[in-house]
Amino acid sequence: MKKIIAAVLSVLMMLSVLSGCGSAASSAAPSAPASETGEPSQKAESYRVAVVQQLDHASLDEIREAVEAQLKAASADGMAIEVESFSGQNDATVLNQIGSQIVSGGYDAVLPIATLAAQCMVTAVEDTDIPVIYAAISDPEAAGLTGIENVTGTSDALNTSFILDMMLRVNPEIQCVGLLYSNSEANSATPIAEAKKYLDEKGISYVEKTGNTTDEILTAAASLVGQADAVFTPTDNVVMAAESAVAETLAGAGIPHYTGADSFVTAGAFATCGVNYTELGTYTADMAVKILQGGEVPEFHVMDGGIITVNTETAAALGLDYSAFSEMAGQVVEVQTAAE
Repeated sequence: MKKIIAAVLSVLMMLSVLSGCGSAASSAAPSAPASETGEPSQKAESYRVAVVQQLDHASLDEIREAVEAQLKAASADGMAIEVESFSGQNDATVLNQIGSQIVSGGYDAVLPIATLAAQCMVTAVEDTDIPVIYAAISDPEAAGLTGIENVTGTSDALNTSFILDMMLRVNPEIQCVGLLYSNSEANSATPIAEAKKYLDEKGISYVEKTGNTTDEILTAAASLVGQADAVFTPTDNVVMAAESAVAETLAGAGIPHYTGADSFVTAGAFATCGVNYTELGTYTADMAVKILQGGEVPEFHVMDGGIITVNTETAAALGLDYSAFSEMAGQVVEVQTAAE
């Protein structure tokens, strides 16, 4: 009997071992699916990108839309880019909060639009390796955005002298130029200094009017009536946010408004010579894609300008002949005031 029991126990132990081996085999991870060529399939690498707009107005909206479209196109090519856009409402506190959210949120890159947004994002990512690729910085060096690791972008540097040449070509008898800008806008500092130097050399007087809110800008514009023969504003975001009302005030008083971007002109200003913001946004997004793919971070890129844009409705209201512009630039674009 003892021999029989021992034999049974031996058989049961063997079955138990075989059962355990079978269980281990069935729990092994499945092999990766093979492609048609026999190689394991590769999932597209995914990235999270934050686009941070300093505030909402036509110029910056145009850049953001171009950035988003180009990143979407790259994603369609297999990069799987997830894009999230933020607006800072032109408030440094809000922008700093957005920066903290981006750092803690696992984003792979941040694309700030305009100077204050770029400065806040650079500060936010200071202790990380998140690249910052900014858009539309008129003077990156003056804004403190050069010589920083993982920071680059595009510049819409203004040819101030050329715009003032346009002003004098239309009206050589100008005696006083109004300089309308926000003294809180880093974008405006260099071109305003250039304008003063230019006008001093020409022996033309100027009067400065500034403001840091929409109401202050409107008051400043109204105060130029009766003082200035023409007004110059660079790529100033605070003025741009109020441009529709500014343009109405100045045109109603017979004063042409020369500005730093075509979005001012579609809002009612008379004329500008600058860059194409859709092209700028596209170029900025392309820079970001190359960096995400492991490319080196290049120096900032200054976009080509030379495009004169004229608002034909404003020209008619002012009774101005702008035909001489075609002799100054290879391209003159005629626009009308966009509906709000």
